[in-house]
Amino acid sequence: MSTLMESPIASPAPSSGSEPFWTVPLHEHPPYGHVRLKRVFAADGTRHQVVLVDARKLIACADRDDTDYVLRPVQEWHQGKLRGIREFLDPSNTRIPQMPYVTITTRRAPGLLGLLRLEHEGVVAFRNGQHRARYMMAAGAVWFPVEVHEREAALLRQYCGASDDARTTLRPTPANASGAARSTG
Repeated sequence: MSTLMESPIASPAPSSGSEPFWTVPLHEHPPYGHVRLKRVFAADGTRHQVVLVDARKLIACADRDDTDYVLRPVQEWHQGKLRGIREFLDPSNTRIPQMPYVTITTRRAPGLLGLLRLEHEGVVAFRNGQHRARYMMAAGAVWFPVEVHEREAALLRQYCGASDDARTTLRPTPANASGAARSTG
């Protein structure tokens, strides 16, 4: 499992800037079948990396966070919030939303092995994008990119990383690319 810096795939629309973006397929979302996401820290030398995560693993790690604001499940959101996030993520918008930005730590896992400090679990905190991440998972996204500081990237891949197969589905698209979106899976 590696960061997302492989060759690009075609995308449905160019970015408004010069930054690449990722096209994330949504498998259970009739209003549109994908979302586009761009990096939070796009400048060179920012010391942040893009990591492709398994949506369910990421949300499970985020649900363990007892220090930050953790959202209720998407099915419990009021209609105004649902409409707002759906419009915000709509790929027909010229503005491309930023991918979620997270941090990760570990803590002892519950149970005897945790007490003996032999087993740990990942705990993800969102710095930005918690609504996006939870909505995309509820809409059928299996994997999506998130941004994390480089010193936490290996830990994020260990606890939340997507399978190697995901890299053939989600890759950055250059801002000046055009053509039809390709999604597999």
